Amino acid sequence: MRRWSGHAGFVAAGAGLLVVAPMLLSDFRLGLLAKYLCFAIAAVGIDLAWGFGGMLTLGQGVFFGLGGYAMGMWLKLQDAGPGGLPDFMSYSGLEEVPWFWRPFSSGWVALSAAIVLPVALAVGLGFLIFRQRVRGASFAILTQALAAAFVILLVGQQRYTAGTNGLTNMKQLFGYDLDDPTNQRSLYVVVAVALGVVYLVARQLVKSRYGRLLVAVRDGEDRVRFLGYNPTKVKTLAFAVSAGMAGLAGALFVPVVGIMSPALLGVVPSLELLIGVAVGGRATLVGAVLGTILVNYAKTGLSEQFASGWLYLQGALFIAVVAFAPRGLAGLADLARRRRPSRAERPVVDLAQEPVTGPALEPAK
Repeated sequence: MRRWSGHAGFVAAGAGLLVVAPMLLSDFRLGLLAKYLCFAIAAVGIDLAWGFGGMLTLGQGVFFGLGGYAMGMWLKLQDAGPGGLPDFMSYSGLEEVPWFWRPFSSGWVALSAAIVLPVALAVGLGFLIFRQRVRGASFAILTQALAAAFVILLVGQQRYTAGTNGLTNMKQLFGYDLDDPTNQRSLYVVVAVALGVVYLVARQLVKSRYGRLLVAVRDGEDRVRFLGYNPTKVKTLAFAVSAGMAGLAGALFVPVVGIMSPALLGVVPSLELLIGVAVGGRATLVGAVLGTILVNYAKTGLSEQFASGWLYLQGALFIAVVAFAPRGLAGLADLARRRRPSRAERPVVDLAQEPVTGPALEPAK
């Protein structure tokens, strides 16, 4: 029964995203929802690494940025045309496209690199870090430092990365005008389908034997090592899959929003993704998606009214979740469901067995 309810919930969510949302939302609001869904794809990967693997990654913006810049480089070269230079390179004095930009003139190379590059970086880092048994706060600090260093690199190489401005003014994707509302709605459908596929992949992983092993490593890494398994390989695989999901999210984010800049990749954006997972509920893939959408929706709505106060509200929200609801909204919903007795568990009153109460009868004289 529970399995069928899960399938029904997935179908209902898919119908809501693919049918109801495009019918009810304006082009602007649908574009915002598409952006939230991109963040939700990255959040599923974070939940896989953090919620199920215990790896508190604070540098997911690096992998998000690698995917976004791979897509952005292709779109800029596509707009420039054969032999042309992207606009910011012309302003910087370059006369030809740098060698490391040239492979991204192919769309399929760029799309593949958006996932392969984050995965390759995560595999390399994973083996170096996890083999040294770095975990907990030390691992979180390392990933945070990686995100900060990546932003500094992008800003410093302005001639090749457009610096703080980032890659902007991208006009077409596979020949389709990105400013056309119809194409943007089609792109929203692509993002929603990608989120569904990513969710199913992550769910299959956590339900498999590997998923149980990943949770065992999270709860007792030394015990798993004693049993003959290699926790380094287990954690590296989850870290790599998480990075690939973030790279895919970044690649989809660029045509949806039309920009990819260092401001989207630093420590603060990585923390915002983490907050969405924490609010929705760790180790609950559905909670990670819903929490990310909710937090970003609140950010958009509240920042319109309290532009300078949103960061304080966001910090207070994170503190409240950690202090009072460590399992997030999904944990609260699960707790409420457990406390409410089901129909089968409710006591049945048998009137035939109930004693008759009332005034005592006096014996007849």
